[in-house]
Amino acid sequence: MSSAPPPVRRPFTAAELVILTITLAMANLMEVLDISIANVSIPTIAGDLGVSANQGTWVITSYTVANAITVPITGFMAQRYGQVRVFVTAIVLFTVSSLMCGLSQSLEQLIVFRLIQGAVAGFMVPLSQALLINNFPPEKRGMALAVWVMTIVIAPIIGPILGGWITDNYHWSWIFLINIPVGIFASISIWQTLGDRDTPRRKVPVDGVGIGLLALWVGSLQLMLDKGNELDWFNHPFIVCLALVAGIVFVVFLIWELTDKHPVVDLALFRYVNFRNGVIALALGFAGFFATTILLPLFLQTQLNYTPGWAGLVLAPGGVLALILSPLVGKNIQRVDPRKFATVSFVLFAILSFWRASFNTQADYFTLALPQMLQGAAVAMFFLPLVTINLSGIEPMRAANATSLQNFLRMMAGSFGASIVITMLDRRQAAHRTQLSEHLSNYSQTTVDYLRQLTDFGLGTDEARAQLERVLSQQAYMLAANDLFWIIGWIFLSLIFLIWTTRPPFGGGVDAH
Repeated sequence: MSSAPPPVRRPFTAAELVILTITLAMANLMEVLDISIANVSIPTIAGDLGVSANQGTWVITSYTVANAITVPITGFMAQRYGQVRVFVTAIVLFTVSSLMCGLSQSLEQLIVFRLIQGAVAGFMVPLSQALLINNFPPEKRGMALAVWVMTIVIAPIIGPILGGWITDNYHWSWIFLINIPVGIFASISIWQTLGDRDTPRRKVPVDGVGIGLLALWVGSLQLMLDKGNELDWFNHPFIVCLALVAGIVFVVFLIWELTDKHPVVDLALFRYVNFRNGVIALALGFAGFFATTILLPLFLQTQLNYTPGWAGLVLAPGGVLALILSPLVGKNIQRVDPRKFATVSFVLFAILSFWRASFNTQADYFTLALPQMLQGAAVAMFFLPLVTINLSGIEPMRAANATSLQNFLRMMAGSFGASIVITMLDRRQAAHRTQLSEHLSNYSQTTVDYLRQLTDFGLGTDEARAQLERVLSQQAYMLAANDLFWIIGWIFLSLIFLIWTTRPPFGGGVDAH
């Protein structure tokens, strides 16, 4: 393998750049969509395969664990085999494994192919981003990344809606089979466009120990986060064991990677102040954003009896302003300090979080959907400016390392955010329920009056008390969600200070130590 620089190629035409952007975005959308599309279909899949719903959750867990393990080694794979070659191979394997997932006749088969699908998908998000950065001139890079960012925004919104619709109207296997035409088109188009423009390959020694340690600690941590709330966290020996393994192996991994001559993960990137501080802001901001997308649908489906489809329609307006404003942000990202965009984004996220903290159980569709629509503006000014800050000063040859590490930390922060918010929601709900229950008794005039109203409407005594319990649960849940929205709002405000510790210039190829 040669480490010589690639020959000079003719610049892409405008039409070729448009096709390249759309194709890379489609491939990225396909991968990100598969994280959420199966979630609402788990009960149906489990019933069809003759297993319990809890066993069925391994369809999700297997994908996320495998995905989390391979994302951080993307940079190493790209250096050794070339960005284009690894990316196209990943799309082909993702497409084949999607076909096998759709044809699976048992849970065991489905989990095996989901593991393969998740593992190769781990290469697709960071490499699609790196290929855009490396193949676009700096003045057009912002627009291309804006299109790429839309896939990160739209996929979690349409995933549950599409998954629910397919499961209700067709067979669950089609949530995987729809990937096949997209995968075939994307792999052929990208290879024809970029096949002769691959990045130089270097025969980097394989850091087998680093890969093994990485797989062990990331796999243990992701499994702990996925199963923690279900198993009551550290009250269960399995979770304690996973936490010990993840913690100990993580320390060993850090020591090994910082001392090895050819580490599988480029931790030296954290010496760049823009990358270090920007990635922390991106990860924590994404955790807050992701937690918000979990809290609202949970409340709608568990307390207000919304169907998955209607819950998705409440979230759907969040993509409107994101689609409209993302290209405008991309067009101006070279002219406006990205820290200003990010600041406006965090302020908007905070205002919307405080707004949601005022919700009550009587909120109608418009009340719930309006903040979601305005959130699209915050999202449009969140991802792209922070990516621009993070990658400023990173050499093109290290772009894959930087994007893989950035996406890995974003994903892990999302997993942490989801686990923490669900656990805190349960505990705050229990606390509020206890407080509210103290005011309800047979000697409380309010309780007596409410039960009398229910019986006057024709409910029996037991039915009236059951209704009172439901109202009590709703109120406790709403108060718990309000508490968490307040916390998330303050986290967003605190990130503004972190953003302004990064330093201009924010162009590519500039040393930003």
